[in-house]
Amino acid sequence: MSAEQPDKVVRHHLIDRLYHWAMAIAIFILLGTAFLPILGIKFQWIDIHWMTGVFLTVIVFIHIIRAMVWQDWRSMLVTPSDISAIASGARETLAGGEPAPKPAKYNGLQKLFHLAIAILVLAIIITGLVMMLKIDTPFWRRNPYWFTNYWWGIIYAIHGLAAMAMITMIIIHVYFAARPEEHYLTRSMFRGWISRKEYESHHDTGRWKP
Repeated sequence: MSAEQPDKVVRHHLIDRLYHWAMAIAIFILLGTAFLPILGIKFQWIDIHWMTGVFLTVIVFIHIIRAMVWQDWRSMLVTPSDISAIASGARETLAGGEPAPKPAKYNGLQKLFHLAIAILVLAIIITGLVMMLKIDTPFWRRNPYWFTNYWWGIIYAIHGLAAMAMITMIIIHVYFAARPEEHYLTRSMFRGWISRKEYESHHDTGRWKP
């Protein structure tokens, strides 16, 4: 291989991989501390839950700043061409139509998944931070009277529904990560790169130039 075309194509930098796995661990801890007591497994979960929530808030904030300043955040926007490619892929699968065009770095389904995760995580974070008004922390004393019972009910409902939806999204994520045709993407989240052959086979090299 020439110097201009190395065999390894960087897909995820180390900082982005660390963010991915830190977020994954935080979400699993949050889900565990939220649902295990409901299932009858009793332990002192409140402090673990809110501290993990604060940690998740901090790393998501850092991720947003990094995406807005140092990365091309527009690459994650769902465009009409993405929707068209998703439809083409569905027709190819169901009726043997023309193959869908190769995506840039991310395809339409990946962008839709990212959007759904972003909405759920932000809903969990915002409602979770508000719910912290009802517990004592080293930073403040609880004050449950900021909102009426009606609004507290809405806040709790949004938080709970987003948490349950997150379980579904995790199952979907694990399923697609385990599919053989997606293994090259899964490996890249561990080692950071894909091969030149995988890059040229699965991506539009004119639209994604690492």
